[in-house]
Amino acid sequence: MKQFQIEPLFGSQGWEIAGFNIAFTNSALWMAITVVLLWIFVYGGMKRELVPGRWQMAVESFTGFIDDMLEANVGKEGRKYVPYIFSLFMFILFANLLGLMPIGVLGLHPFTFTSHFTVTGVLAVLSFSIVLIVGFWKHGLKFFSLFVPHGTPLWLMWLIPVIELISFMVRPFSLALRLFVAMMAGHVLLKVLSSFVIDSVNAGAVYGGLIGVPSFALMIAISALEILVAGIQAYVFALLTSLYINDAEHLH
Repeated sequence: MKQFQIEPLFGSQGWEIAGFNIAFTNSALWMAITVVLLWIFVYGGMKRELVPGRWQMAVESFTGFIDDMLEANVGKEGRKYVPYIFSLFMFILFANLLGLMPIGVLGLHPFTFTSHFTVTGVLAVLSFSIVLIVGFWKHGLKFFSLFVPHGTPLWLMWLIPVIELISFMVRPFSLALRLFVAMMAGHVLLKVLSSFVIDSVNAGAVYGGLIGVPSFALMIAISALEILVAGIQAYVFALLTSLYINDAEHLH
């Protein structure tokens, strides 16, 4: 599990604040790298040329994709959330893909910080906070009617709101857990298969042929699947966030 271990970099042990160690870690470094690469990607696509190049088309395609998703799930009001959902989607996508790189940068092995629940949890809480702010800003105390579905029988009024409230409060946890589990499980599986390949090759030609070759082939297939999962998980996170925003915009 060393690939998930957070370590301070550059010999820095950080500072002790309220009993917590604050240091610049490999996780923080790859977050910074993700932000820089995302900024370069978006900046390179803002040329606004009459005949767009491939880079500009890529950025516009992602932006249009997020815009269409929000319009389909939220309506015309969803356009104002495009910057946030686009940033959220692209940040998670870049983070997932960078974590799959087979080689390091400047001697530092790629680190998938989305495989840590603390990171996905912060993203989920941030999205959930926006939902709450929008909900109470637009509807005030009427926002609580979200927990009483239309058509609820009177004799179930004591039970349904409680169930709906619990379901609502679990949303950020499930949102963070889904991304964290998907990324961590995939990397663990790749690590296990790679250990099979190395151990079988070291054991000799027979074991290398019987175990190493199939494990290596499976590892390549799962690596390709992980690239797909990286995109799917970013999309699911953005999609669920847009659906939660829709609940805040339009009380049902």
